[in-house]
Amino acid sequence: MEYISEIDIQEAIIHILDSNGEEPVLNEYSLELNEDIYKFVHRHIEKCFKDEELKYAVFNEERNIVKEVVQDYLNGIDNNLIELSQELARQLFIIMKGNINIPSCDLLIVSIITDQGPMIGILKMDYVRNFTHQVDFIDNKIGIGIVPQSAGLPASSQRIQKAAFIKPIREEEKYNLMVIDKQKKSKEEDEYGANYFINNFLGCSIINNERDMTKTFLKAAENWTRNNITEDADKAERIRTAVKAKLKEEEVINIDSLSTELFKEEPQVQNDFSNFVKGHGLDEVAIDKQWVEKKLKRVRLKIDKEIDLYIDEEAYHDNSKFEIQRNGDGSINMVIKHVINYIEK
Repeated sequence: MEYISEIDIQEAIIHILDSNGEEPVLNEYSLELNEDIYKFVHRHIEKCFKDEELKYAVFNEERNIVKEVVQDYLNGIDNNLIELSQELARQLFIIMKGNINIPSCDLLIVSIITDQGPMIGILKMDYVRNFTHQVDFIDNKIGIGIVPQSAGLPASSQRIQKAAFIKPIREEEKYNLMVIDKQKKSKEEDEYGANYFINNFLGCSIINNERDMTKTFLKAAENWTRNNITEDADKAERIRTAVKAKLKEEEVINIDSLSTELFKEEPQVQNDFSNFVKGHGLDEVAIDKQWVEKKLKRVRLKIDKEIDLYIDEEAYHDNSKFEIQRNGDGSINMVIKHVINYIEK
């Protein structure tokens, strides 16, 4: 995956999209990017680029206003970001008025330069319920109360639920934009229009990237191990260690080859493992080395539903600090060695 490490904000505009109103409130000026505002916007963009829900996408073939107006801007045909942002706000507001489940928001449009080139960022900043004090004068006395604020913007420490970063479309490139489209997990959520941001507003389709494939593979391998190796901790540990070794050593993992290597003398188990992982759309996995390095730095174990163990990967493989002892009956001992200091949490 192409990770964004440098972000330079050129211009930003914010609009109010209140679904209770008849029209969006469209800003006619760019934001004054003083130090505080710049940091606020930059932090949100930075968190979006680091979010593990960030996906690659390509625009669909059919005509789409978002695609057209953003490409005109990125290609220098129309350099007015305010007009561009107003058109994007109108398009999203039309969709919001057609679905009462879409929350009101401020829509932040930014023009940025990154180490991967110029982009237009679209951040849907859903309102956060906050509280503040209110001062009243009652009979010449001061009364201070607490009142709710229903239209607060998400703090820079909070994650945006829906965002897009659009690149100039070039034939040789494998994706046109990067998208975050997190869905509510409530079973009561109306499914109609749930994918409005991708399908109706952006008009794009998600495509797998290396990080998606790597995450899906590791999760599938773990789920198969949990469900099929339930009374043999020795075998489960060997499988998990072998899978992680492959993630660190290989650039591409072939599922059939890995299955054969893991279960040399168990053809039925080989087929079961291969079919399960392939059922997640994976025949070969292109490894995202940066994600693997970050993900595998820590090992977290739940032992017999009673003990949680959180350990650095380096310590896990250092026999002077931690050792797996195999008892020969499928059980294992996990030994923490040479402890000179510990604390309770």
